[in-house]
Amino acid sequence: MEHGTSARDSHAHHSHEGHAPGATTWGTATKATLHCLTGCAIGEILGMVIGTALAWHNVPTMILAIVLAFIFGYSLTLYAVTKAGLPLRAAIGVALAADTVSIAVMELVDNGVILLVPGAMDAHLADALFWWALALAFVIAFLATTPVNKWMIGRGKGHAVVHQYHH
Repeated sequence: MEHGTSARDSHAHHSHEGHAPGATTWGTATKATLHCLTGCAIGEILGMVIGTALAWHNVPTMILAIVLAFIFGYSLTLYAVTKAGLPLRAAIGVALAADTVSIAVMELVDNGVILLVPGAMDAHLADALFWWALALAFVIAFLATTPVNKWMIGRGKGHAVVHQYHH
C-alpha cells in the first residue's frame, strides 16, 4: 500500500488542480460521479432489461442489475488503469478503492428511487414508466453521489486513487 500512497502523493504535486487531498473541486467530483454513473447505468439497464425480458420477479431482477452495475463500474476503471500500464492485480486494488463506495451509494439511491416510484418495478420494457423511472433514479443517484465523491476525493480516497493513472 505504501507504493500507492507515495505515487498518489507525488501525483498531487503535479499540475492536476483539484486532485490533491483537501483541494477537490465540484468539477472533479462531477467527473468521478459521471464515470461511476456510466458503469452503473450500463449494468443497471442491462440487468433490468434481462430480468424484465425473462419475466423474472423483482428481487432477482434487482439483484442482477446491482451485480452488473458493480461489474461494469469496476470494469471501466480496470480498463483505464491497465491501459495506463498498471498490472492487473494492482489495477483490481485501485478499482476496488476508487469505486466501491461510489457505486454502493449510487446503487442504493438509484434502486431506492425505483422502489418508491409507484408501478416502476412492475413496468415492462415497452412502458414509458420503466424508462422514465430509471432516468429519474439515475439523476437522483447522481445528485446524491456527487457530494460523497467530493468528500472522499478531498480526503485522497475514492476516485482520487485513480487520478494518477489518467492521461
